[in-house]
Amino acid sequence: MTISDRATAMDAFLDRSGWGGAQRNPLAGDASTRRYIRLVEGDRTAMLMDAPASAEAPLCPPDATPEERAELGYNATARLAGSNLVAFAGLADALCERGFSAPRILASDIENGFLILEDLGDDLIARLLPDQLHEGTIYAQAVDVLAAIYRSTFDDHVSVDGETWPLLAYDDTALLAEANLFLEWYLAKHAGVELDQAALDEWNAIWAKAFKRLDSCPPGLVLRDFHAENLLYLPDRDGPAALGLLDFQDALMGHPAYDLVSLLEDARRNVERKLAVPLKARFVEQAGIADSAGFDAAYAVLGAQRNAKILGIFVRLAVRDGKQRYLDLLPRVARYFVGDLQHPALMELNLWIKTHAGAVLLDAHK
Repeated sequence: MTISDRATAMDAFLDRSGWGGAQRNPLAGDASTRRYIRLVEGDRTAMLMDAPASAEAPLCPPDATPEERAELGYNATARLAGSNLVAFAGLADALCERGFSAPRILASDIENGFLILEDLGDDLIARLLPDQLHEGTIYAQAVDVLAAIYRSTFDDHVSVDGETWPLLAYDDTALLAEANLFLEWYLAKHAGVELDQAALDEWNAIWAKAFKRLDSCPPGLVLRDFHAENLLYLPDRDGPAALGLLDFQDALMGHPAYDLVSLLEDARRNVERKLAVPLKARFVEQAGIADSAGFDAAYAVLGAQRNAKILGIFVRLAVRDGKQRYLDLLPRVARYFVGDLQHPALMELNLWIKTHAGAVLLDAHK
């Protein structure tokens, strides 16, 4: 679809949906191919999501083998939804049905890649901290939301307009593909380290062993990007609905420690370190997790996995996309990563890093 054809399709969708006369105010873009436009007409507002189809790599067929996923590319290997609007709209509906504040879907044109969403405002908690919100209080509230999501049950798929999207497992293949961004970008492009096959084989074996720690509790819905810049403050709502949820389209079924790590080991802001222990304990209690030691080990494993991924992504954004500002964030993420490695469950990975990836230790001390 040409730019002109897409503009015509957008105009037609807005007309059909009763928003044809609205003022259109584009928002700053995120890291995906989506873009958002705030629609304003009188005293009502909404958000238009514009997500062109086929703009990213192929997605993961539910029954694809690891080898088939690798051939399809990173989105399939890591089980990302890309610009798929069925994933976003279906998950939004599923979350809303369970009392959470995802944006309600007001109108949809899945074929052409358009959604009109409820406008939840601009009060991201990252922008309100620390002047307008108390960090301990709002983070406890976010932990309560995560525990409520974990206690909720979800079907094995979501649907919208007669189309379905599977809620697949956050499996070892996806987790390792993400961790490997550390090798491909951080080590190779940032640190200039070339690994031999023996080191690569050892890396793979270490992660395979570490991922066994993730069997410590039943899987739940993992949103995969749960942090202060994706949470909206909604003080007029009660309970878990008092925080608005953004960027959940890549959700999978996995270990609940992943989203807790995302929240407490935030790549973009310093979270008060003394909050981590009581907030982890709060989550374990509210989520009804029996094996607190097993949860703590899984938290360390997923912390290391996520921070390895982010180190790779930030270097990729700087090297490939020219976004040099992301290099300024490396020391914080490196400190999280090195901290996670101190858990006994990761002794082997800690030794591997000291042997092959000393650059991350240097970044952690900047």
